Amino acid sequence: MTREDAATIFERIALLLELKGENTFKVRAYRTGAEIVESFSGDIMKLAAENQLAGIKGLGEALRDKLHEMATTGKLEFYEKLKAEFPDTLFELFDVPGLGPKKVAALHSELGVSSIADLKRACESGEAAKLSGFGGKTVEKILDGIAFREQHASEFRQDQVHALAQEILEALRQHPQVSNAEVCGSFRRGKETVHDLDFLVSTKQPEEVIEYFVQLPIVVDVIAKGPTKASVHATHGVQCDLRAVSRKEYPFALVYFTGSKEHNVVIRQRALARGWSLNEYAFTPVPDHADAPVIPPVHDEAELYRALDLDFIDPELRENKGEIEAAEHGGLPHLIQLENLRGVFHNHTTASDGGATLREMAHAAHELGLQYLGIADHSKSSFQANGLDEKRLLAQIEEIQALNEEMKEEGFRIFTGSEVDILKDGSLDFSDEIMVQLDYVVASVHNVFNLPEAEMTKRIIRAIENPHVTMLGHLTGRLLLQRPAYNVNIAAVIDAAAETGTIIELNASAWRLDMDWRWWKLAKEKGVKCSINPDAHSVHGLQAVIYGIKAARKGWLTRKDVINCLPLGQIEDALRAKRAM
Repeated sequence: MTREDAATIFERIALLLELKGENTFKVRAYRTGAEIVESFSGDIMKLAAENQLAGIKGLGEALRDKLHEMATTGKLEFYEKLKAEFPDTLFELFDVPGLGPKKVAALHSELGVSSIADLKRACESGEAAKLSGFGGKTVEKILDGIAFREQHASEFRQDQVHALAQEILEALRQHPQVSNAEVCGSFRRGKETVHDLDFLVSTKQPEEVIEYFVQLPIVVDVIAKGPTKASVHATHGVQCDLRAVSRKEYPFALVYFTGSKEHNVVIRQRALARGWSLNEYAFTPVPDHADAPVIPPVHDEAELYRALDLDFIDPELRENKGEIEAAEHGGLPHLIQLENLRGVFHNHTTASDGGATLREMAHAAHELGLQYLGIADHSKSSFQANGLDEKRLLAQIEEIQALNEEMKEEGFRIFTGSEVDILKDGSLDFSDEIMVQLDYVVASVHNVFNLPEAEMTKRIIRAIENPHVTMLGHLTGRLLLQRPAYNVNIAAVIDAAAETGTIIELNASAWRLDMDWRWWKLAKEKGVKCSINPDAHSVHGLQAVIYGIKAARKGWLTRKDVINCLPLGQIEDALRAKRAM
């Protein structure tokens, strides 16, 4: 059982206990346990298996015992018995925006709602609107949330499939009959959500590898199995498909199954213009095409593209959005890589809604090899996130300065910042007199998402016109597969950011990946700089930058486009640049 599984179980126990009306302290203990498991910097499941959890703050004896049980048996009897008291479909309700435990409890106890289908009927019939705390507007929002969920029902975020993809890939690469193996499809291209996972192997023994694949421990059921391909459902309902080909066919299959369809159409047309047919297995001569050049040998993807007089195109760029033309004329960018990052901004601590202290976050960032860490706890208007008022923020600045003195010899620095709320009229949650004392400011929208596009755009532009706003946080407010973006003219905001010298964040949280990769090429052309920010609420959350890097690569960004690729000694000037304009 992974730490993510254990954290989910603790969180679900908290929800179920809340539905049962258990005391808040018990509920909070499990919720805290979930946060600790998720944010612990070491291998907490290994420690749990060895009964070495004593001394971890917030984990009482009961939670330690339960973690030990999960780590050693792969399940938790207490949770199994508790969830048996409720319908299996009940957890679906918590995926609908606006439905917390209290509302779910009311729907379940008074109307017998225990699934999305039940909820939809109760809302459409008018029954839900009659419940205390609901009403017409609430029901309307719930129905919108259900519709959004149904639209994206078969999709998964990157964080939901990343570990699974790596586990299966590693298992395939370890098989003695597998020469090459890769994850293909939208996952390899770095799309923000995927429908399934596509695997490709080269082997001389396809049937043996297929049989091995369908018997992997993560396989829940086998959808289909043939001599060279198979489809299974893995844990969490993710469909995984495997295709086995020969080593000679592998480069062609890798390009084909990576996609996108639009990209593949263009390169097939390019092959046809040379007198070759291109499919997932090979180049073959087109009959009656006497002038066709001799087909060169192809051993890898780079040679396939070279045969078509193209530079190698990184998988993330294969969307038919200008990459073919750039590859033809030597214009492809050298895309940013994870190791280019020197630090990260927009991170939270226990001072607001984070799960780790300032010291824990700083040491975790240093252990990851970073040179600096930006702290940006919420401002006072985000009361739901325990936002800091002026007094608490100034105290945090002093705390950061003291910790910086401690870590100076290690070549590490913490930058003082705040995620300042953009209020409805575009004004900011802190005064200029407060913000000027910070190293940087992230300005973000956290409420009133239903403004008309023109009003929301004006609101955000007014905020970033403030000289103390260093960067704009999660521009559209979307939560992938849960909440759509609010209405905003992104192109107009990019123009305003270019004019004011405001950095735009690429929020690397797998829930956000906002600003969307489709807009970064334009932003880059306008001269707008990016900051890849994990929006970390735990030490584990710092690693979300892996998703941000994928999105940045899809957006054609290089290390020169991303400010947090700058080392200490240079990043300071980049943070001050706007104020100096």
